[in-house]
Amino acid sequence: MEAYTDFASVYDIFMDNTPYREWASYIAASLEEYGVAREDALASCNIPASERGMLSEENMAHQKALAVERNVVVDLGCGTGTLTELLADRGYDMIGVDDSQEMLNIALEKREKSGKEILYLCQDMRELELYGTAGAVISVCDSLNYLLEEEELLQVFRLVNNYLYPGGIFLFDFNTVYKYEMVIGDSVIAENREDCSFIWENYYDAEGQINEYDLTIFAKAKDKEDLFRRFTETHYQRGYTLEGMRAIVEKAGMEFIKAVDADTQEEVREESERIYVIAREHGKEKMEN
Repeated sequence: MEAYTDFASVYDIFMDNTPYREWASYIAASLEEYGVAREDALASCNIPASERGMLSEENMAHQKALAVERNVVVDLGCGTGTLTELLADRGYDMIGVDDSQEMLNIALEKREKSGKEILYLCQDMRELELYGTAGAVISVCDSLNYLLEEEELLQVFRLVNNYLYPGGIFLFDFNTVYKYEMVIGDSVIAENREDCSFIWENYYDAEGQINEYDLTIFAKAKDKEDLFRRFTETHYQRGYTLEGMRAIVEKAGMEFIKAVDADTQEEVREESERIYVIAREHGKEKMEN
């Protein structure tokens, strides 16, 4: 059973307490601190500082084209586009990528209302295909935890590195093994709203580090006020450690810059439940077929 199909229709309702604005502020500040600046770009093209004022018209046009690409931010696993919209508000040229057409349909509705020029692509991140390079790629809200094999994670990271502008930034988060094992564990969570409710039954396999949660949703039917529709979805995620993530980042050819506890934005602790990682493009390698 595919995830984020029927659930997409009520996703934003149950995520209304998610600190998207805080995430957007942290991402924007990180991109400003570590992102690709114009001087970085000129240096990456091996243009000495003394010669940068003598660029030909053709080279200047090339630099302007690259400047556009440096401002592109790819939101990998963008879902319904809430964070994508917030970053577009901050002036970034946004591309949202998600493999759920149902989630993207809602993102497209938001785009129609906001008038933002956001490009949305329905793609599996394991088969990411862009039309050019980007200054940054982000992936938050534990999207990468849906990759259950390290080989899949490595493939995605290599694709990200391939599409990053020289020196570009990859910022992502992930849920830790500690969170699945010690915090969520085998538990049941229920929440009731006026127009919908859910039951979340969680199961964690410590040996495989795989978390399964079965969602049962009751949502008010649009055409009948007193009728609720029931549907179910099963989601699987894998917990990762910071050491494991760092190894995969470096194996993919990127430079590991820093990691922080996503909730406190301070040093990572053994009890960190979600971690932000910032990595940098560090040269390209030939992609395997």
